Amino acid sequence: MSEFFDARETRDPAQREQDLLTRLPAVLTQAAAQAPAIARQLDRIDPRALNTRAALATVPVIRKTQLLELQQEARKRLFAEDAVIERVFGGFSSIGWGPALRVFASPGPIYEPESARPDYWRFGRALYAAGFRAGDLAHNCFSYHFTPAGAMMETAAHAVGCSVFPGGVGQTEQQIQVMCDLMPVGYMGTPSFLKIILEKADELGIKIPSLKRALVSGEAFPPSLRDWLLGRGIEGYQTYGSADLGMIAFETPAREGLVLSEDVLLEIVRPGTNDVVPEGEVGEVVVTTLNPDYPLLRFGTGDLSAVMPGISPCGRTNTRIRGWLGRADQTTKVRGLFVHPGQIAELVRRHPAVKRARLVISGTTGADVMLLCVEATEQSEAFKEQLVATARELTKLRAQVEIVALGSLPNDGKVIDDVRVYT
Repeated sequence: MSEFFDARETRDPAQREQDLLTRLPAVLTQAAAQAPAIARQLDRIDPRALNTRAALATVPVIRKTQLLELQQEARKRLFAEDAVIERVFGGFSSIGWGPALRVFASPGPIYEPESARPDYWRFGRALYAAGFRAGDLAHNCFSYHFTPAGAMMETAAHAVGCSVFPGGVGQTEQQIQVMCDLMPVGYMGTPSFLKIILEKADELGIKIPSLKRALVSGEAFPPSLRDWLLGRGIEGYQTYGSADLGMIAFETPAREGLVLSEDVLLEIVRPGTNDVVPEGEVGEVVVTTLNPDYPLLRFGTGDLSAVMPGISPCGRTNTRIRGWLGRADQTTKVRGLFVHPGQIAELVRRHPAVKRARLVISGTTGADVMLLCVEATEQSEAFKEQLVATARELTKLRAQVEIVALGSLPNDGKVIDDVRVYT
């Protein structure tokens, strides 16, 4: 039996990149015709020309907060039943009622469609990498209520050939009873709930020896918890995705980063901007899907990560990322005014001598201090005063400026670092 979900996982990286960029224009041309929001995002950009990374980077990023705002605005403006694509999905879907077999609601609410396309959310290869195989029974403890998490894993398990018990969330003792009766090989759900189940089973003096593997998501999966599960004979693997995009990346037996899905184009951009950062630098995860039913283009997840160099030792040749490294939205309030990462990015843009910048906000309640730390090739006092003036123009607040050595700012994706102490 193959150790890979399909042959695409071991393609030559250059061939994969060519295949994705060859498919992209056709997907976007169809999307522009059927999903009005994609047409608006492509304003005066010919989708047929988006066949290189550089061309893709000219498209403005649409962030999750904007998607929510656009959906809410459409629902206030439209009422007709024949305007489902605009009214419900904000124009980002290319399908409405009928072709959309299910519609889900994520916090906001943001509504997402699901069609009949097999393994619609693309988590099948994550399950396979975690050791799930045809004929296994998978106990699914992701929620089937409102959000797509339960359906995401169920359709993935079916793509692998597994049977599924729809456990959902809560009712710990009943989950244990079912596991004892049905003896599932695998668990799908959050890692914390699996730990709760196993600890409750210990308390009740019950063993669940059938569980051998787990695919977890939805929250952090620290090495300590992974090792705790392994001590009980359960190999746990994590996967990373979102309710809008489906699976983005997944862990493999190599345990070195997360390997990208075969049907997405990933970029890492400087938080608050459209600008791609150099490989290895931490920034916001931006994803373009090749899903013709829900064709999100340069969708900013709000999550921080970084691209890892080289190919995974497991043999999968797709790009790897370091996993979830925090949130990109670092907007904060100083002296009653909001300060945004985009304002810091604009300061960098206006001053070519500045290579990187980080705004550190310190002090106590009512006594905020803003320190703009910049890596720059110019260090004169006159230049520092220019930066002070630009910072004041952009933020309407006064900032101190410190010029630091090139390469000395932390590579953690932070543009605004709020270290204030609240008492």
